[in-house]
Amino acid sequence: MAFPQTPSHALPGAFLHTPAVASRFNAQQDPVRRRLFQDNPAPGGPAVRLFGPDVAGIGLDAPTHPAEEQALRGLLVQNLPPQSPLAKAAGYINTALTRDGEYPQLDSYCRQISSDYDITPNDSAWAPFQKTNMYPIPQNVLEQYNRAEVSTMMGLFAELNHAWVTIDNCLYLWDYTHPNPELIGYEDSQHSITAVKLVAPKPNIFNKIITHILVVATTSEMFLLGVAARDAPSGAKTIELYGTKMSLALKGIEARVIAGSADGRIFFSGQRDSDIYELKYQQEEKWFSNRTEKINHTYRSWTSAVPYPTQLLWGRAEGEHIVEIVVDDSRNLLYSLSNASTVRTYHIEPPTHLTKVIEKTKDDFLRDIAHVLSVVSPLLNENTAIVSISPISALEDYKVHLMALTNTGCRLFMSATSAASYMLNSSNQAPQSMQLQSIKFPPPQQRQRAARFAGPVEPVDIQSNTLTTSRRGIRFAPGYFLDFVTKIDQPNTDFLFMSAPDSGRINHGRQTQSMRYYEHANWVEIGSKAEDVGLVTKPFAATGQPQGFGNELAVQFDNPYGSEFAILTNTGIHLVRRRRFVDIFASAIRAAAGDEGVKAEVSKFRSAYGHVETITAALAVACRQGDNGRPGINRGAVDQATQDRAKQVYINFGGNPRLPEQDGQPATVEMVQPSTRHTALTIYLSRLVRTLWRSKVIGVGTDAGGALAITSPVAIGKLKDVQGSVEGLRNFLDTNRAFIQGLSGPADLRRAGSKQEELGFQGEHQAMRALETLMKGVTEGISFVTTLFEERVTDIFARLDDVSQQRLRDLTYEQLFSQDGGKELAKVLVKAIVNRNIENGSNVETVADALRRKCGSFCSPDDVVIFKAQEQLKRASEPSLNQNASRALLHESLRLFEKVAKSLTQVNLESAIEQYVNLRYYAGAIQLCLAVASEKDRGNAALSWVNDGKPAGDPRAKLFDSRKVCYGLIHNVLQNLDAASSQEPEMIDGKPTLIATKRTEAYEVVSSSQDEVFHFDLYEWYIQQGWTERLLSIDSPHVVIFLQRLASKNVEHADLLCKFYTMRARYFDAAKVQSNLAQSDFAIPIKDRLILLSRAKTNASVMTPGVSRQEQQLLNHAVTGLLEVAHIQDDLLERLRADSRIPPERQPEIEKTLNDQIQPLSELFNGYADQAGYYDLCLLIYHVADFRNSTTIAQTWSSLVQQTHENVAEQWSAYEAERRGRGAQAGHPPPQPYEVLVGQIQDICHRSSNDSFIFPVPTLLPEICRYAFENAQDNRIAADINWPVILFLNLGVSCDLVVRVLEQIFEAQEVPFRGAGRARIIEWISYVVSQWVRDLSRNGRPDARLDPWVGELITECDNWISANLRSGNEGGADVNDIARSVKEVRRAVEGFVVSPIANRSMGFF
Repeated sequence: MAFPQTPSHALPGAFLHTPAVASRFNAQQDPVRRRLFQDNPAPGGPAVRLFGPDVAGIGLDAPTHPAEEQALRGLLVQNLPPQSPLAKAAGYINTALTRDGEYPQLDSYCRQISSDYDITPNDSAWAPFQKTNMYPIPQNVLEQYNRAEVSTMMGLFAELNHAWVTIDNCLYLWDYTHPNPELIGYEDSQHSITAVKLVAPKPNIFNKIITHILVVATTSEMFLLGVAARDAPSGAKTIELYGTKMSLALKGIEARVIAGSADGRIFFSGQRDSDIYELKYQQEEKWFSNRTEKINHTYRSWTSAVPYPTQLLWGRAEGEHIVEIVVDDSRNLLYSLSNASTVRTYHIEPPTHLTKVIEKTKDDFLRDIAHVLSVVSPLLNENTAIVSISPISALEDYKVHLMALTNTGCRLFMSATSAASYMLNSSNQAPQSMQLQSIKFPPPQQRQRAARFAGPVEPVDIQSNTLTTSRRGIRFAPGYFLDFVTKIDQPNTDFLFMSAPDSGRINHGRQTQSMRYYEHANWVEIGSKAEDVGLVTKPFAATGQPQGFGNELAVQFDNPYGSEFAILTNTGIHLVRRRRFVDIFASAIRAAAGDEGVKAEVSKFRSAYGHVETITAALAVACRQGDNGRPGINRGAVDQATQDRAKQVYINFGGNPRLPEQDGQPATVEMVQPSTRHTALTIYLSRLVRTLWRSKVIGVGTDAGGALAITSPVAIGKLKDVQGSVEGLRNFLDTNRAFIQGLSGPADLRRAGSKQEELGFQGEHQAMRALETLMKGVTEGISFVTTLFEERVTDIFARLDDVSQQRLRDLTYEQLFSQDGGKELAKVLVKAIVNRNIENGSNVETVADALRRKCGSFCSPDDVVIFKAQEQLKRASEPSLNQNASRALLHESLRLFEKVAKSLTQVNLESAIEQYVNLRYYAGAIQLCLAVASEKDRGNAALSWVNDGKPAGDPRAKLFDSRKVCYGLIHNVLQNLDAASSQEPEMIDGKPTLIATKRTEAYEVVSSSQDEVFHFDLYEWYIQQGWTERLLSIDSPHVVIFLQRLASKNVEHADLLCKFYTMRARYFDAAKVQSNLAQSDFAIPIKDRLILLSRAKTNASVMTPGVSRQEQQLLNHAVTGLLEVAHIQDDLLERLRADSRIPPERQPEIEKTLNDQIQPLSELFNGYADQAGYYDLCLLIYHVADFRNSTTIAQTWSSLVQQTHENVAEQWSAYEAERRGRGAQAGHPPPQPYEVLVGQIQDICHRSSNDSFIFPVPTLLPEICRYAFENAQDNRIAADINWPVILFLNLGVSCDLVVRVLEQIFEAQEVPFRGAGRARIIEWISYVVSQWVRDLSRNGRPDARLDPWVGELITECDNWISANLRSGNEGGADVNDIARSVKEVRRAVEGFVVSPIANRSMGFF
């Protein structure tokens, strides 16, 4: 009958009427609540559970968008196998650096028409730029300036912290950062100066001290001055001017605009045309060229006589001249801007070519704008002029090439393309067309502060006059924009508008799929007309490729001062700094009013920049990053109140760990996603170490003299800065450990409300602890590197072997901080440092203690002990020491090494063992290896793994492998010991030699060891070396266990165990091993199994002390049975191999089955013997199986007799055919059928031990007699007529039984023994009775008698033969002879016949 299905246990909340667990979680965050229907997953990743409620109810525990959760919070990959803390922390750092490197390139967000700006007042905490200083123009410069007669100009060399001024024909430079600078003047020019430009020098032209070339243009010539810039100890720049004797007559061209390329080429243009010229210079004059010459790249020299075709038609443009030239070295492009708003693009080709590839007029720009804008903007019309251009490097963006600024403040982003980019194998990479990519309109004139982050889509204001009239603008990477705006009411004053990409919002928009070109800006007051502007700091580049190039957040801690700009006016030099995100955050929470104000500011940051970046900034400020908003006070100057507020934000708003939903799988610690607090810590730490993380530790080169020089790719000062920042972070975590979730340890677990929360807190603690471990490694690693360079790293490098030198070349800080290989190499270097100091006379303890204080993980207290032991070992090898002193030092070194055995590296261990062997301290070498092996596995897990059968995939296998390495060293020691002892005698004058003593000591350590794993490994090594005699001679219980364990796995080992037992007269144990081996699954041929069973039977027959006779008999009986089965199986195999009836494809299967394990009797009978018709083997199987079915046995005998006769008959037929064909060469004839049959019967009888059931005489004898008579196996083939009865008599059958069986045949008168056939029976009876009488006579016993029935039988035979003397007996004796023989037997029998005795036995005598 059908039963209803047993209902499964319902999960709480899974059914409508099942009450769910009362939880303090809300519906969306309940970790126990089960959903029947899955919500649509966010595109960023799987749904997750929260462990805690929102802090203060403002929802800061979760990111604003699932994508941010996946991209930034999910730094921990789920379902990872367990990792070490350092490996886990390194994974966090690499993931964070990868995420920072995925910041979008300019083209991905600069595509649309936009007027997105967030404009803040100058005094706002959110202001992106801040004027930090103003340096007035020195009084002596003003004095010279007032003496000008013709012209004056001013400019900046911002990268050198110098400004310059030209007064008529004189040039003066000064360090504007110096309070009382010294003027550097050049007054040798005879003509008024019209242009000045600082460019890069050509390589291999000037002396190496020349870092820059100063190009000075006058009304009649252009000359070059060498500039040697150096860093002063105070941090300032000093420059010196050198004459180069390189000048060029301009011949009517008044150069006004000069530009230089990175490879030293100099381009300029005049005041009256739009031609591009180049000043070519070389080191020496040549036959056809001077040191300097002028090249017109726009019009060649021949155009003065033959104008261009365009000039023939339209004439040359009058009044157009170049107002700006800029060079893009990354693309080898030069751009020029004319006063007609025409932009020309030139391709720079080495060595002296410059080809114009694009010319874009103002009409072309307006046409592109009309295509982009659907409406007409008053800011972009025919009255609009382009006032400035700025190149955009290929490192910043692959597509966008140029930014052009209009006088209305619109920025036009242009992209250039080349048809060659679509052609395969084209070498021409010059662009051929330029299109408008994007337009950035000025900010709206009225914008409310409260609407800063209003929404994802805002209208574009295309009519704002905020930046009208823009007089000049410049763009610096990654988008810093400076626009000098002149108002009609103040024509002599520039208003500086500065904007920058809001990289935090852009990156957050990328994660939330709402990426736009966000910018924040503010106005900076400069008070007068700007003369020049320059970038003081190095050009910005977060990466060396467009992807990630503009990520300001990633590099904000590399340069604590941010990017800085210098603006030169006629009143002084103004320094404006780009404020970092961390600076803005510090100012915002500092200016907030109370806790509610802080929450409001944090909420704004979170909305704009995401939760993770907000918490990261809070952590940075809590660690004293950021400034306090006052000029001149920068990093590390955050006030305590601001620091406390940032700490509270990090602690309270850092969120909780999360555990992803599992589909029936048990949750593990590795699945926990750490909190935002941990993610922020990871990002902050990654940004602190990003400069050096993937950098090499050393750089290998040569100095000026060609000698080896080792340098640090990262400046030592930068290393110390990073170390200080990381140390500050560690101090912050240590100070606030009790308040930070994940660091407070057990206190977190006590707050857990469920098993899932407890698991989450454990995962959080492990993740935070991993980062703390890494931070310690960073600080100590940097200390180690600084120590390395303080210790003459070149000498240390030379001491290393080739492998270690290459490893040091390849070593990165990531490997040094977080990988075992890096730390091992560091310890090698520490040893080299110690050895170098020891050689220089320093004390090892002093040096080691100093290293341990600086970098404890690279030089621990155990390392100090190791150094002491190595020192003792080194002293022991000194040849001046006597033997006793050397031995004492060796003992002391061994004691020290054993003390720190757990800390010995493989390199140190191998080095010590090698030295011990060289000093012939073999016992100490073995003892040290055993001590190290024991310390590597103090729980002896390797032994349990061995005892469990060495399961695959078990973690204990690693412990065994680590111990085996130590045992391998012991093997080497023993080999060296044997080699040394074989070369010296063991005894001299009846006393053992020194080497013999050392050998005895070494093997005493080996034999006395309690390490079972060592003994097992040693014995296995003995076997591998072929030293079985040595193994068998060991009297140890470990040998027995070892051989017993391996006997079930290996035939050779089992044979060794047998030899071990027999050598110790343990024959019963040897028999059991041999019996088990014969029945094992090993690939042992059946003949070898027969040998094993035969030996087992022999051993089982020998008395063994301690073994009972019953046990011995049981084993003997079992082995005998197996031996009989094995014999049958072997016979089967041999028969089947020679059987032509077996198809070839079946032979391998038969061979595999029968020539291996001993098969069951049923399988041998049913599968092989019976099917193949091997009746003799079937009879043997009956015997072994104790089968007693007489009918089946009789049928089998009949089949055997018939099969034997037929087989022999076939052989005779083949022989007769061969003899007819070959005559006398036919060979020997086959045996007669009866001969073969006799042999088979004898074999079966012997192998069945005369089993009466298998050898039933009453049944079998009539069958044989009938066969002999019917098949003429008699005198007709020259056979003995009596062979059937002779066969049975020879097999031990009694004459009594044979005669009785013959009597039954005679009386039955069955075919063929009826009529004349009875004569043959009488003949056989006569023969057997005669043999019976002869045996009785031979015994000579007086009591020898025959039963009366024998006499009666003979009388009856005599009567019948006498009455039938004329009957025939073909193949037998003559009837008369038979009659005569019967009478003789009758007379002999009469003398032995006695009275009847009842119940005579019919068995064997």
